[in-house]
Amino acid sequence: MILCVQGPRPILQDTPTVVPLNMPTPSCLQSALQQWDPRKDLRAIASTFCYLEISGWYWGGMTASDAQAVLQAASEGTFLVRDSSHPLYMLTLSVKTKRGPTNVRIQYSCGRFQLDSSSPARPRLLSFPDISSLVQHYVGSGRGTPEDGRTAGMDEVEEQGNKKKRGKEKEERDKADTECSPLVTEARDSAVLLKLKRPLCKPQAFPSLQHLTRLTINKHVACSAHLPLPGPLLRYIQEYPFQL
Repeated sequence: MILCVQGPRPILQDTPTVVPLNMPTPSCLQSALQQWDPRKDLRAIASTFCYLEISGWYWGGMTASDAQAVLQAASEGTFLVRDSSHPLYMLTLSVKTKRGPTNVRIQYSCGRFQLDSSSPARPRLLSFPDISSLVQHYVGSGRGTPEDGRTAGMDEVEEQGNKKKRGKEKEERDKADTECSPLVTEARDSAVLLKLKRPLCKPQAFPSLQHLTRLTINKHVACSAHLPLPGPLLRYIQEYPFQL
């Protein structure tokens, strides 16, 4: 008896992937690659954390529960900056509001920092090169007169052209801006207006007398470089050019 046995199948080689080397890169992608510079991110982030370490109100790795416990007995407007527990964010602003401690994430993109928001005012929010500039801006925005209704948590950023408009159109726009805070993470009906007034310094990083003097100088002098002081003192003042 003759048995017919099928022989082994030939091993088929994988078809090589053909990569068109001569295909041009899309202009939009090529432009993005040319403009992208990771060193700018490194400088911006390093500068921000350097300022935060000097400030005294950066609490580092701190949970939302710990921040709530620290701010619970504080007055309204007291705030601190801490590391964010969200993997997509670096930092979070924790502040005591009328309803209690509230946390606001800080966005970072292309060397700029901006408060996170789900409100319609988000496209008009300002961005800053570092956290200290961001916080100082909102603290300064909250020092208006009580009747104007504007707070540090309501950044009604208006373009120069809009500032020239008057009458009913401006009133309606101002009303819309007032109803939507850039720091809102809930529904508009439960919106919380944040007033940034004073930082809460970490006990281990309580500011020295030298640093307090530097803050006082920065509050009263627009350009410290023109002060009649020795070089080392001028450099010390310029290391932290903020008022908080």
